[in-house]
Amino acid sequence: MGSGGPYRRMVVAQVRGQTQYRASFVIDLVGSALFSLTDVLAVFVMFSVNGSLGGFGGREVLLMVGIAACAFPVADLAVGNVERLPFYVRTGLFDTVLVRPLSSLGQLLAMDFAPRRFGRAGQGVVIYLIALVAAPVDWHAWTAILAVLAPLAGAVFFGSLIVAGATVAFWWVESGEIAFAFTYGGKDFATYPVTVFGGFFRRFFAYGLGFAFVAYLPALAMLGRPDPLGVPAWLHWCSPLTALLAAALAGLFWRTGVRHYRSTGS
Repeated sequence: MGSGGPYRRMVVAQVRGQTQYRASFVIDLVGSALFSLTDVLAVFVMFSVNGSLGGFGGREVLLMVGIAACAFPVADLAVGNVERLPFYVRTGLFDTVLVRPLSSLGQLLAMDFAPRRFGRAGQGVVIYLIALVAAPVDWHAWTAILAVLAPLAGAVFFGSLIVAGATVAFWWVESGEIAFAFTYGGKDFATYPVTVFGGFFRRFFAYGLGFAFVAYLPALAMLGRPDPLGVPAWLHWCSPLTALLAAALAGLFWRTGVRHYRSTGS
């Protein structure tokens, strides 16, 4: 059996266990899907007050919302359960993960896989497809490629951030709230044009942490619009490279955290 066999069995066991009570699972699935609508509704509320948002029209902002609404739930589906790491570290259960001849990160992702998150991911994909149809996208071959890669790159970026935030637990077990501030706060930041923010806050989140590469800059590339803030046009296409860099840094940080880990179990 291939190297993915053990992880696949873990995921299948999780899916079977969580879908055993179908009514409860369906309620969780639907509730998870409806949660994704809050970002879209928030944007529509803002447009009901102002005709534009940060200098962008409704259909243009919908494209940014769509990319973020697709990227984050996919990342959450794939790696969101790593946020349980503080529990494993606090109780010493992470020791049992390390003694197995498997990737520690792969085990955590497979052991606590949550199929109810398919609801949010599916709805995010639908919102993104609607945005692609509604927005005035400047379609050509490279735009079509970016339309496929942008949400995937965003998912890799968010997934890297989730893993990096969880890794802090190897040094500080009670770091969850700070990690959530960057992951979920960053998700909210990526939903809007960066032009609505100002000063240090925009520079830090948009360019220092790279959230502008999740939805804002790819949307500009697909729309064929220059950046009002003067970011060079070639950077609009760099979200896949940014995602790969984020993944490499998160992987390095994770390996460093595992080497630092000392059992706290009794």
